[in-house]
Amino acid sequence: MNRTDRLYAVVEELRAAAPRPRSARQLARKYEVSTRTIERDILALQGAGVPVYAETGRLGGYVIDPAFTLPPVNFTAPEMVAIAVSLARADGTPFAYAARSALRKVLAAAPAGQLAEAAEMMDRIRLIGIDRPASCGPGGATSLAPADGGARPDGAHPHGAHPNGAHRNGAHRNGADPDGAHPHGSHPCGAHPDTAHTESASRDGAHPAGKSAAKTASGQDRKPVPMAIQEAIATRHVLLIDYRDRQGVVTAREVEPVALAGTQAHWYLMGWCRLRNAARAFRMDRIVAAVDTGEPAPHRSYADLNVDIPHALVRVPDLAG
Repeated sequence: MNRTDRLYAVVEELRAAAPRPRSARQLARKYEVSTRTIERDILALQGAGVPVYAETGRLGGYVIDPAFTLPPVNFTAPEMVAIAVSLARADGTPFAYAARSALRKVLAAAPAGQLAEAAEMMDRIRLIGIDRPASCGPGGATSLAPADGGARPDGAHPHGAHPNGAHRNGAHRNGADPDGAHPHGSHPCGAHPDTAHTESASRDGAHPAGKSAAKTASGQDRKPVPMAIQEAIATRHVLLIDYRDRQGVVTAREVEPVALAGTQAHWYLMGWCRLRNAARAFRMDRIVAAVDTGEPAPHRSYADLNVDIPHALVRVPDLAG
């Protein structure tokens, strides 16, 4: 927890406890810092005009006027997008209206610059088969193509998903397919993720040019995969990822990220894979490591990927709820 967040948390902790005091030792234990750090935080709050005072005695400590509160905290653009996407997946629940109302209040308090950034990020998110009739995929789940063969997520089959990812009449059609699709083209209606062929896995199993996302960034420099992907999409930078296919083979890929796509079952990174020289959809839970290379990626849109998913199944969530 950084200092700004801790200062807000200390104030809210004192408000919740008021009129009972909280000792420096209690606060230090709660926020995993030293008592000296808490004492400096209290001095900083007092200097900023927060009505915190000390009560002496064996049961003493710091006390705050319970009527006092801090001004509202502005949400970051990624936080606003996360809220909006979560609410979009909650449509149809008894709380959908109240949730949208809460989101509008968050947006109303946000600076114009953050709203613009959030709107741009939102435009690079697709929900597939969510809140649509359950007609594609087992149990209504849709799919994007796999990363080893084209760009289609999990079962988004224009004519209905094939059970267990089986090919219909062995047919293949040219097109972008996701993670694990046929190397020569996608499944008749787009390749199903997680169906990578052993042949392509063994051929491309070695890390290109010795690159590896896990080796490139280690220790404190390595960010969680979702955060690295999110930042690369926002900044339009090329990503280096280590991707594990259905057979457990890990390949290093340089990917020009375009969008994030969510189905009822999984989330996918959709982009241009330089290893395959084609559009691919990578299942997020199979990305072992991800590093932003800092290299600017060519401008590509979702439409540029030629994802063969029926338009009726695809939705861009609304930032305004």
